[in-house]
Amino acid sequence: MVTRVVMPKLSLTMKEGMVGKWYKKEGDSLEKNEPIVEIVSEKATYDLEAPASGVLRKILVEQGSNALVDQTLAVITNPDEALSDAELKTEVPQAEAATERILASPAAKRLAREHGIELSLMKGTGPENRITEQDVEDFMNQSFGGLPKVKETITLTGLRKTSAERVSASFRTAPHSTIVMEVDISKALSLYERLQVSYTAVLVKVAADALAEKRLVNSSLEGDVIRVFENVNVGVAVATENGLIVPVVKDADKKSIKEIDAIVKELTLKAREGRLAKAEISGGTFTITNLGMYGVDFFTPIINPPEAAILGVGSIKEKIALTNGKVENKPMITLSLSYDHRVIDGAPAAEFLRAIKDKLEKIDSE
Repeated sequence: MVTRVVMPKLSLTMKEGMVGKWYKKEGDSLEKNEPIVEIVSEKATYDLEAPASGVLRKILVEQGSNALVDQTLAVITNPDEALSDAELKTEVPQAEAATERILASPAAKRLAREHGIELSLMKGTGPENRITEQDVEDFMNQSFGGLPKVKETITLTGLRKTSAERVSASFRTAPHSTIVMEVDISKALSLYERLQVSYTAVLVKVAADALAEKRLVNSSLEGDVIRVFENVNVGVAVATENGLIVPVVKDADKKSIKEIDAIVKELTLKAREGRLAKAEISGGTFTITNLGMYGVDFFTPIINPPEAAILGVGSIKEKIALTNGKVENKPMITLSLSYDHRVIDGAPAAEFLRAIKDKLEKIDSE
């Protein structure tokens, strides 16, 4: 039996990836789920596992070459199995003609088009096997390892739609808006030392709790619809030799700081060793990026699409502060929140950042 090894779709926006390294050569035996090839995308380096046991019969895309999502990279067969010329083609299956004949609702077609998904890949549950919007969402959840559940949808109409259209036009040159705020982290540092956890874990927990309260920040704009997520999945930007990777702490608002600390340490190690699974880099609803260790006071972080906001963390600085009439030295950091102004206005963005500030300045114990 001929089994194709195809370029995986590691994120909703991924169109192509690069073959980094083949772990097997032609003629080698392999077992199902054994790492077979390294895949490099814009966001991650991922070890693709063999979809079946057999022999790596033919490598069709060499190391260092790019391939489109779903393009055949290699074929696996039984030993001595015959191969036809058609089975050695690398082209991505063309489904446009078939898609035109597939019954699907307008909402399903729109959602599939926005995420670059072929309708021919899924089965419809509507009348006469018509594909519904829910079918597309279910397909994405099954394919991308636990995408966040949508709590509610807000259709852009009236003033908000007009505002979104105007902001979109201006953001072709300046797509982000950023606000900054100084925070006293005396209590956060005491907690960090007492619990023996990472500073990042404290920040993830505080941000997650703030996201659970200020739900609009925990959202994504898709077309004319703002999707406010029920799950609070916080991504942590990790610098690696292969570039920036953002592994995700799922349901961070429901976890303790110690639980988050263990997860962040494991994900960071996997990221730097190139061992992250697809589910571990998927489904983020908000991202934290920290440049404080490089001595950066504050910066303008770039939003990690399709999320609506990102938090930048600067370095810790001792500053003189007046507290209850007393002059004291306080450890301070500057937080930078970049947000999508089509989704979030200045006031709710400020409220969210202030919520993080309040939680950090009042945090004591879990």
